Amino acid sequence: MRIGTLDPEKLGAAIRAHWGVENGLHRVLYVNFRDDDCRIRKKNAPTNFTIIKRATLNALRKAPGKDSLKSKRLIAAWDEEFPAKTLRNL
Repeated sequence: MRIGTLDPEKLGAAIRAHWGVENGLHRVLYVNFRDDDCRIRKKNAPTNFTIIKRATLNALRKAPGKDSLKSKRLIAAWDEEFPAKTLRNL
C-alpha cells in the first residue's frame, strides 16, 4: 500500500502509535539513563546492559510513591532499603 492511498485517519493512528512507543520508553531511557552517552559496545554487553536498564525502569515505575523516576533513582542510591523494598513489590 502506498502512502498516497492511505486513509488519513489510519495514517494518523499509525503515527500516534509510533510516537507513543518513542515517548513511553525510548525517551525515558534517553533522559533518565542517558542512553545516548552509553559507551558499551563490545560483544553482548550492549544487549545485556539494555535488558538491565529496562528491568530497572520497570521496577522503578512499580515502586511505591509518587516520586519521579529521577527521584526514585536518587532514593535508591541513598536508601539501602529502597531497592530491596522495590524488588519485593514486583
